[in-house]
Amino acid sequence: MAQIERLKEIFPATSAGLPQSFWHQFEARPEPEFGPEKFPDLIDALGSSSQTPAYLVDLARIEWALYQTRQALIPTGASISEISINPSLNLLQVNWHPLLPLLEGEDANPQPGNEMLAFWRQPGSGQIKQAVARPSDLLALKVVMEQLDPLAVAAETEEPVAVVDGAIEKAVARGLLLSPPSRIRRCRDEFPLAQDVPEKFVQAEVFTLQWHITQRCDLNCRHCYDRSHRFDVDYEKGIQILDQLRCFCLERHVGGQVSFSGGNPFMHPRFFDLYRAARDRNFNLAILGNPLSEAQLDSILQIAQPAFYQVSLEGLQPHNDLIRGKGNFESVLEFLDLLKRKNVFSMVMLTLTRGNMDQMLELAEQLRDRVDLFTYNRLSMVGEGANLESPPRGEYHHFVQRYLQAKNTNPVLALKDSLINIEREQQGLELFGGCTGFGCGAAFNFVSLLPDGEVHACRKFPSPIGHIQDQSLAEIYDGEPAKAYRRGCRSCASCRLRAVCGGCLAVAYGWGLDPFEETDPACFMPRG
Repeated sequence: MAQIERLKEIFPATSAGLPQSFWHQFEARPEPEFGPEKFPDLIDALGSSSQTPAYLVDLARIEWALYQTRQALIPTGASISEISINPSLNLLQVNWHPLLPLLEGEDANPQPGNEMLAFWRQPGSGQIKQAVARPSDLLALKVVMEQLDPLAVAAETEEPVAVVDGAIEKAVARGLLLSPPSRIRRCRDEFPLAQDVPEKFVQAEVFTLQWHITQRCDLNCRHCYDRSHRFDVDYEKGIQILDQLRCFCLERHVGGQVSFSGGNPFMHPRFFDLYRAARDRNFNLAILGNPLSEAQLDSILQIAQPAFYQVSLEGLQPHNDLIRGKGNFESVLEFLDLLKRKNVFSMVMLTLTRGNMDQMLELAEQLRDRVDLFTYNRLSMVGEGANLESPPRGEYHHFVQRYLQAKNTNPVLALKDSLINIEREQQGLELFGGCTGFGCGAAFNFVSLLPDGEVHACRKFPSPIGHIQDQSLAEIYDGEPAKAYRRGCRSCASCRLRAVCGGCLAVAYGWGLDPFEETDPACFMPRG
């Protein structure tokens, strides 16, 4: 009788569908004959002559699979060296559907029909998951289990490799597959970390290539960082760059994002081809550009919807049009309305100067119902920007206080500039990730690639770390110049907010300081 009670505990949904007479058929049998692993077979053998629903055999198999899943152990991420199948995963082919609702006591009317079910424990939480296995799940499991080359699978099926890479990525996100932790992580030998720094501020899960595919632009902004002449990236070379980025991200176990920029990226004669090629390699896509026509935007959306489309404004209409050209302000507002109609996430970026600082919050009110996110970068006084002035310390601190107060009532205002964390700490507010989610992310979770192949730690100031014509992206990222930018300012090394701040190297450079040694001049961290 104890064995029967145990069976009812392991198979509660199945037992609820069995008549009492079913149990009488084998009460006198020796226990080994009807252990839990044999229970589905017993139902199959003994239940055929009873009044039991035909689907109960499969339901019992499901509950046994769930029981085995609960007993399985999951290795920790740090112990995994390559993407592998979750050892707790059980796949089960059943001949009736739907059956999973019965496990929750829900009404269902199972009908004959094959279905592949998956049962697993979620990495980290250990929570038991159950679902109908999707075709993409089965593809990912097949590729990993048989150690197939995604490129070869894609070629065989005549699909972009994004289909295979995306299936694996989704299977990892669901917990069906286990992946090693990201290899883009702050290292103590190049980045002093406090003991209590949260993991989310030191380990990046996405690497972004800010790709300036052309220097050509239809605007002539007065604060432009770089008007040097550079040839557009060649399409064939662009494909090689995307393939390099794909390999880099796979090797570092991170997702990849390509943020297309310029100049104006749409002035590149093969922008749409490069955009499609990036989509076909499973990259998250974003655009940093100027307003477009509806037809051009529709052409983008037919390929893939960007994660966001970012445009710029420099203040209220008179000031903006002084900086960016007559008519630009209205053109941007009309384009924001178009983005909203097309359900494209919109961002407006403002380059904060001493001349427009007092216009920011009034502009935010005008954008309240037109944009999804509005924020700013402080001016780096390089290139044409040397003719303007970045906000000095005292004035900037006062601006940050007003900005945070306005953010309480205006949901489109976003946090970006790392120095805001100083004021948030003083107000007892939760810290955020700073400029890139990791304080200054220069050469850490992003790099900037110029049209001619020069790679910079940050586009806002001259920060060369290599050349894609001479080195691979991995070699550039692992090189000493990139490490120097990742270490950042030596004066910030001991600051308790270092992981979420580090100031802005570009702003320090613009003030004529050594960004590796001297603190961002607008830093208002209390001294002494």
